[in-house]
Amino acid sequence: MFAALKPQPADKILQLIGQFKADPRADKIDLGVGVYKDATGHTPIMRAVKAAEKQLWEAETTKTYTGLAGDPAFYDAMAELVLGDSVAKDRISAVATPGGTGAVRQAFELVKMVKPGATVWVSDPTWPNHLSILKHLGMPVKLYRYFDADTRGVDFAGMMADLAGAAKDDLILLHGCCHNPTGANLTLADWGVVADLLVKTGAVPMIDIAYQGFGDGLDADAAGVRLVASRVPELLIAASCSKNFGIYRERTGALIAVSDAAGREVTQGNLAYLNRQNYSFPPDHGARLVTMILTDPVLRREWETELEEVRLGMLKLREAMAAELRKATNSDRFDFIAAHRGMFSRLGLTEAQVERLKQEAGIYMVGDSRINIAGLNDRTVPVLAKAIAGVL
Repeated sequence: MFAALKPQPADKILQLIGQFKADPRADKIDLGVGVYKDATGHTPIMRAVKAAEKQLWEAETTKTYTGLAGDPAFYDAMAELVLGDSVAKDRISAVATPGGTGAVRQAFELVKMVKPGATVWVSDPTWPNHLSILKHLGMPVKLYRYFDADTRGVDFAGMMADLAGAAKDDLILLHGCCHNPTGANLTLADWGVVADLLVKTGAVPMIDIAYQGFGDGLDADAAGVRLVASRVPELLIAASCSKNFGIYRERTGALIAVSDAAGREVTQGNLAYLNRQNYSFPPDHGARLVTMILTDPVLRREWETELEEVRLGMLKLREAMAAELRKATNSDRFDFIAAHRGMFSRLGLTEAQVERLKQEAGIYMVGDSRINIAGLNDRTVPVLAKAIAGVL
């Protein structure tokens, strides 16, 4: 049987990580891997997470299973964090998932189960794993224009023109904030226009929100999601706790569904059913830490304070990078970096230029020139700017 297996394409980011680790140069710079790093290159455990873990160690008395959907206190807290009061609670169904990726997979599975043949509309570009999972599931995909390679902003007119072709019950995949890989985001006014189109076409939005709190703040980053949720009859949300709680390896996420209140129990039951088919009970340790932090005023205040420190630190790096590149290139070509939000920006370099940066300067970024802003620090910002200017 196994002799019939075929090699699968290697993940380009994982390949890049391997190349970086094998590079003996002491001054190499990793801007490829999508995790937050502090100024020393370390991904720290957040203070509130550490405090919650200590409390949990003292108080936890069992490691038995939670329910198929996970702990209701967790997904209730996550629904409140993402949706606020934009939707009546009797319209919300939710389950815990193994990370945001697990939520994405379960959302696609739900759509495939209920509407076989539904087309999934995906931004061009998007997080590569979106397309990989959809291909694996055999779901029809259409790309909609999103990123303007000239302005380094959103091609909103192109996006709207493409999405006007979506049919009723097609799935429109949107990034809630901090678009990966481009860093270019919709404005709140844009979100309103998107909501109008969704109502008109009857297409169902699915919002992947993996970086809430990394862009303009917890509430500002969720404003678009909440606006859409308040306007459409149905919505799917894949939420991740990896970045904003810094618990990557705990695999903590939630799939949230907004539907008609009369159908809520059936929706909830189907979400739990899908959990059972894929992994039975979801992991609980990270989810319990998140629940403790979101429901304890002291822990929540500490978490929000540190999250804001992280957000402002990345904004400072963006501003510094834009300023250094303006100086190094004697142009405003890279000013967009300061306007983008989140961990990522796509610089607009060619693959050949990206390869030169790797070979000549030990600077590692994804081939499409996506960089992780959080991989920089005060020392490496001018180094990167000088190196980029050298390959233009």
